[in-house]
Amino acid sequence: METYIIADRQELTAYALRHLIDNSDSTRILTAHDKATLTQMLLENEQCVVVLDYALFDFPDEAKFIVLSQRFPHSSWLLISEDLTEHFLKQVVYSTTNVSVIFKDSPLTEISNAINYARAHKRFISQRVTEILLLQRQREFDPSSRLTPTEIEIIHSIAQGKTTKEIATERYSSIHTINSHRKNIFRKFNVNTAHEAVRAAVRSGLIDIAEYYI
Repeated sequence: METYIIADRQELTAYALRHLIDNSDSTRILTAHDKATLTQMLLENEQCVVVLDYALFDFPDEAKFIVLSQRFPHSSWLLISEDLTEHFLKQVVYSTTNVSVIFKDSPLTEISNAINYARAHKRFISQRVTEILLLQRQREFDPSSRLTPTEIEIIHSIAQGKTTKEIATERYSSIHTINSHRKNIFRKFNVNTAHEAVRAAVRSGLIDIAEYYI
């Protein structure tokens, strides 16, 4: 017999999930309203499918959820929530193998597919989650996204051919402060010279080559 645990405090959502799940004689659907009850049900039904709204449940953080999902490796988890942070998605997707993720506003066909994947103990990551993680990864690999507003202003000044002393005078800062910013810019772009830093800024789209002297 297949066992499902619906861990969602929204009654309407729980009701809809029951009807999306194959509710036949070979299917048993349980309901958990808190982490303690869910844990007890997992102890009694280790090979089950858990459909969980993490955002509305009583997990203190994603680490506690990950630990619980890893504690029951034979269970299959389907997270379905209205909204989940990039940090949460990154931690869960990269730290687990038995957790699928989808949003409540996803198309009904996608939600049904996710349930079917979970039933077969396969992982399902929705299109929206995939796009969020890809954009996050792109930002991580784009050094320009890690520059502070001040560093962006300084790389613009460097591109205009201004010296460290001139930039310090314009910004009412010390030469030491500007040099610290320059070192940070070089480190983030992984370059060694001002010329290389400006070229990297052009490639990143921070600087328009038509407007600045390089």
